[in-house]
Amino acid sequence: MPSVEGVCLASPSRSGVFNKATDRRVERFTESVSFDHRLYAHDVQGSIAHAQMLAKVGLLSEDECRRICQTLIDIRDEIAAGNFELRTELEDIHMHIEQALIDRLGDAGRKLHTGRSRNDQVSTDLRLWVRDSLDRVDSRLVELQKAFVGRCDGDLDVILPGYTHLQRAQPVLAPHYWLAYCEKLERDRGRIRDCRRRVNVSSLGAAALAGTSLPIDRHDVAQRLGFEEVGANSLDISSDRDFVLEAAFTLSVIAAHLSTWAEEWILWSTTEFNFLKLPQEFCTGSSIMPQKINPDVLELTRGKSARVIGNLQALLVLVKGLPLAYNRDLQEDKEAIFDSFDTVELCLELAAPLVAGASLNREGIAAKLDKGHLDATTLMEYLIGRGIPQRSAHHLIGDLVRQATEKGIRLADLPLTDFQAAEPSLDKTVFECLGVDNVVAAFRSYGSTAPAEVRKQLEIWKKKLN
Repeated sequence: MPSVEGVCLASPSRSGVFNKATDRRVERFTESVSFDHRLYAHDVQGSIAHAQMLAKVGLLSEDECRRICQTLIDIRDEIAAGNFELRTELEDIHMHIEQALIDRLGDAGRKLHTGRSRNDQVSTDLRLWVRDSLDRVDSRLVELQKAFVGRCDGDLDVILPGYTHLQRAQPVLAPHYWLAYCEKLERDRGRIRDCRRRVNVSSLGAAALAGTSLPIDRHDVAQRLGFEEVGANSLDISSDRDFVLEAAFTLSVIAAHLSTWAEEWILWSTTEFNFLKLPQEFCTGSSIMPQKINPDVLELTRGKSARVIGNLQALLVLVKGLPLAYNRDLQEDKEAIFDSFDTVELCLELAAPLVAGASLNREGIAAKLDKGHLDATTLMEYLIGRGIPQRSAHHLIGDLVRQATEKGIRLADLPLTDFQAAEPSLDKTVFECLGVDNVVAAFRSYGSTAPAEVRKQLEIWKKKLN
């Protein structure tokens, strides 16, 4: 394209009222094709559906529709193969595809934009892209759930210390830990399904903001593209990015869950905890300390969650002050949502094999299980079962824990006389609720770490994921 002194002499997006070409600096500032080119397949998908609708209502001939659709497919394939030139003066991927269509078909190509604007076109493309991306993330979540469930049978004999405030609290079965993450991931999947429902609304035909006087059929386009609903208010559709915000929020919660898991496993893999051995293929070494095996994948998973959460904040700030309807600010939504999806998908891709490949240090865990008086709460409940009020029982057991701590022994090592000094009605059956094995066996409530409950939940998860 001819140009002089940094000024473009012609541009497909400049016509009509303009009598001066766009400054090159403005082109560089306003272009989005450097990042929105990844919408190309969805742009072609939406344009084909739009062309087929135009032919159905008589705004295109069947021959024009056929040639447009085939040429769009050819352009899509060229872009996919890397054989398509991208130019900043054409602004975005949508204009690139339309200009290529016009270059090849002439007036037939010029007819494609009948009854639509780039406002509803971009919204449609982004909805299609987000919908597909949500489906991919959902599949990755299932893979991670399967990795956790896949550990459970082999770890049924392992008791772990459960923590609150990062202080030892009560013993739990290892599979109870793994299924806890399955529950979190299932809520993430529920948010994806809910978000997908609001994403899956057709924007095409809203045009710039007020609709069109042409006899288009928006419901026909929606059906062709697999949308469940058609946006009911053209003014709202033109400006709506709620679906982007909701997707970004959903991804932020997933990232937070992954960060929580990563943090826990980083701690567990330290010499101080010595609970877990990470697969070496997911670790790195040190440039100076030859003994180091660093949990870099987990640390980066924890770190990358900050970017995903930051993208959500950026998107919220982006839309907070925009008047109806479309504003060019909305061009800035794509890099943030693209990055959030890319980051979460990459973290999930590595999480599943890392979970499957890690191994519990049974000896290291067992050697420390007696520390922290993990049986104190069950001992308190034993007293409650004998008719002692909860607050009274809580006070009595607190005093016994203090005595055991001062002596550097377990509760189970206190003599019966100490228990009877605290509560005269106690007898030797008190020892039947002490020790982590007895504690785990004593649980019975639904959703608890009771072995029968854990096995029941495990079977439910196996059926659900299969």
